[in-house]
Amino acid sequence: MARHNELAGQSAVVTGASSGIGRAIAERLGAEGLFVVLAGRDEASLAQSAQRITESGGRALAVATDLRSAAAVQGLVDECLRETGRLDVFVNCAGVMYLGTIVDAELDQWRTMLDTNVFALLVGCQAAIKAMRAGGRAGHIVNLSSVAALSPSSGVYGATKHAVNVITETLRAELLNDPIKVTTIMPGVTATNMARHMDPTVVQGFIAMSGVDAEFRPGERLPEEVLEKGQAALNELMIKPDDVAESVMFALKSPVGVHIAEIVVRPNKDLDIG
Repeated sequence: MARHNELAGQSAVVTGASSGIGRAIAERLGAEGLFVVLAGRDEASLAQSAQRITESGGRALAVATDLRSAAAVQGLVDECLRETGRLDVFVNCAGVMYLGTIVDAELDQWRTMLDTNVFALLVGCQAAIKAMRAGGRAGHIVNLSSVAALSPSSGVYGATKHAVNVITETLRAELLNDPIKVTTIMPGVTATNMARHMDPTVVQGFIAMSGVDAEFRPGERLPEEVLEKGQAALNELMIKPDDVAESVMFALKSPVGVHIAEIVVRPNKDLDIG
């Protein structure tokens, strides 16, 4: 039987680690014994996650940065190499979601989604591959997409996630002669702060379902208690960030001779949030 990958002692970079799925993945990797570079925009939140990893016996470095900058993304790989001399895992989890019609959308919202969901991911993949090749070790790139990529009418957000799927599959073909695996993870509706840019009426309904007395301002993060209790109330319709993190671990721990190209992880029942 092929031996499973040993993760302890490896190094990883996780983007979008300030909250939600990215944070869950970063902390799960830290618990597995990897050195983790956590990247995102919220310095305080990143520091808290890094502290949780170190307090549980792991090693972590928090880097607050704007991932829309190619130099910033390359800098994450450079930091990992300086700290450990290696890069084994790169998780592209940073993402922004603006829903609504194309006719009435704001151009800046399109640019933000394309820069974050597509361009930053491309730069991360390229930088990671170059580092993995230079190190002469096997590696694994995980790109977070969405089930929105599977719908032909999911707007510009869905188009960015379809791009993620195409990019990942193209890379898989390009890397057939390298010991580098590439996996797409497509989550369904997940209790994360991606909701902060949704229709305020929908968000207020979610807050009411959580039973938490909280005020929502569009664009601002929801309290963790709201996300946790709201998900618990909608358990059949919404999954937890930890559920997605487990799917990432499944891909990373696959036998050496097995390449898991994509995983779709959904709640039991579909929920249309468009």
